[in-house]
Amino acid sequence: MRISGKPDSLSNMMIHFEKDLPTVADLEAVFTHNTPLLDVRAPVEFVQGAFPMAHNWPLINDDERHQIGLRYKHKGQDEAIKLGAELIDTTRRQQRVSHWKTFVRQHPDAVLYCFRGGMRSKIAQQWLYEATGIKYPRISGGYKAMRRFLIERSEQLIQQTSFVLLSGSTGSGKTRFLEELPSAIDLEGLANHRGSAFGAYASPQPTQINFENTLAIQQLKLSQKQQQPVYLEDEGRNIGAIHLPRKLYEKMSTSPVVLLQVDVHERLQTSIQEYAISMLTDFQQHYGEDQGFERYRHALLNSLDKIQKRLGGQRHKNLRTLAEQALQTQQRTGSTEAHLPWVNILLTEYYDPMYHYQLAQKKERIIFTGNHQEVLEFIQNTSSE
Repeated sequence: MRISGKPDSLSNMMIHFEKDLPTVADLEAVFTHNTPLLDVRAPVEFVQGAFPMAHNWPLINDDERHQIGLRYKHKGQDEAIKLGAELIDTTRRQQRVSHWKTFVRQHPDAVLYCFRGGMRSKIAQQWLYEATGIKYPRISGGYKAMRRFLIERSEQLIQQTSFVLLSGSTGSGKTRFLEELPSAIDLEGLANHRGSAFGAYASPQPTQINFENTLAIQQLKLSQKQQQPVYLEDEGRNIGAIHLPRKLYEKMSTSPVVLLQVDVHERLQTSIQEYAISMLTDFQQHYGEDQGFERYRHALLNSLDKIQKRLGGQRHKNLRTLAEQALQTQQRTGSTEAHLPWVNILLTEYYDPMYHYQLAQKKERIIFTGNHQEVLEFIQNTSSE
């Protein structure tokens, strides 16, 4: 619902707004201070795009929003307002205000918003004031202003920030390595995906908008620390279904690269941990022991099938047979040893050739190569200069 207008046009809902109900315009502070957010938009709007600190307690639900929107389209604003007053009767109003009051008690430092910072957030603000005497602030401009602010600031910060990419063969433990650095952004963590054909988790990826919002907020927080450079894992354009913002990917494509070298035995153990242990644990935590194993089994084999053309028919067939046998052994005994043969082939015959080809395109940007400790010392020395 995008109904706008002056407060005096709301007489049909018998609302008389307090003139001094506060607004918040410092959006950077809202995001960098992890300010809790009361989102009073309809659930369908919240699902399409929101912020990590936001909680959705809507003024109108999806069906009410749809009905009011149709009335507004065909009969205008005043009639839409009348319908809103009819739909949100005394009982529904009390229920919604009750949710807001609970949220206020739990988050006294929060702010609220609707889509444009107009009627819906003003109504929520007024009803909260009448119920509690608290002048709860609202975001000036609402979600639309917040989203626009994050897009613009993210692009500014991309231009201003020096990035260094952490590269390494599959199984090198790059994501875990990033956790040791004070100025790093885990793009795969934000995308909820490991970044390969075997990268899906049991839980879904965020929407593209939510990924971008969360990424921008992390950029804001790092910019306040004034630590340069910022380290990112060397990623492709897409992480699962999520695509990196164009300006960020362009900047990454020209950024220097630090190369993490790990022997194949350690990479194999790391890959087994991810594919055969962590992945199973993830699915079982979501779906229970039996169903979780079946979903894990399906996800693993489906990942192999996704790269069938690149593997070639016979190699794909051989790997799938080995993987199926390993899964049977794992389900029967709990052992992951049987995964070693097919994962070893996958690393050395599939991922490594691709990695070496891609690395050759970046060789002029490589500024350091070493093992875990050597790379860590290089980064620490560089950051302290």
